[in-house]
Amino acid sequence: MSNKKRLYISVLDQISNLIRSGEFPIDSRLPTERELAERFNVSRPTIREAIIALEAKGEVEARAGSGVYVRQNRSIIDDFTNGISAFELLEARVLLEGEAAALAARMISPDELGELKQALDVIKLEGVEDDSASGADRQFHSIIAKATHNQVLTKVIALLWDLQENLDHINRAHRSVCANEDREMRIADHINIFDAIAYNDTGAARNAMRSHFSDLLKSMHDASELQAVEEAKRKIQEIRQRFPISELSS
Repeated sequence: MSNKKRLYISVLDQISNLIRSGEFPIDSRLPTERELAERFNVSRPTIREAIIALEAKGEVEARAGSGVYVRQNRSIIDDFTNGISAFELLEARVLLEGEAAALAARMISPDELGELKQALDVIKLEGVEDDSASGADRQFHSIIAKATHNQVLTKVIALLWDLQENLDHINRAHRSVCANEDREMRIADHINIFDAIAYNDTGAARNAMRSHFSDLLKSMHDASELQAVEEAKRKIQEIRQRFPISELSS
């Protein structure tokens, strides 16, 4: 990934940390692009890219004629406990995002389709350069959710992403899946979703999204199986060390 791309990711992380620290409080307006560019010593287009990504993550909200405001409220996330499993979260995403893709295929605007194409292009680049840090995957799915023009769907899907990123055990499971994921298949899945939505084919969009999650579920099963095998090996090794055969033959 180019240095320019990495730069906006760095700025994104810094702004996100300032939001979490309270320096940029909830409901406060962020400094202007010019002020942020001067603060982080980057160009205004870099700031703009970082803001777009923060908006896709649900951390900020652009208000026409007013500016960009901090909007993330973690109280809902904090109400969830570690009782939620990664498989349950994925199942919820299958049910919601499959229907969101179908609705987006009918409701998406030309501008939103253009945004979706841009996010897809970044995903393709990540697949080549093996760098998924930019959050393009979340942005791709967030644009689809927004394209439903249903605020409830948009906010619930954003919440599911927040849970995936902020509940440690789910985040670890997701990262293990990404590490073992077939990148060519991942890119193909997103292309199929985009094509179905671009052709306004609701059934194909639903099926493409569900197929994508089917691939994710397979990767999660494989990762869970590998983890279980490694844990079993570790326990067996502990038993061998605790009760060595050499002690009996000496």
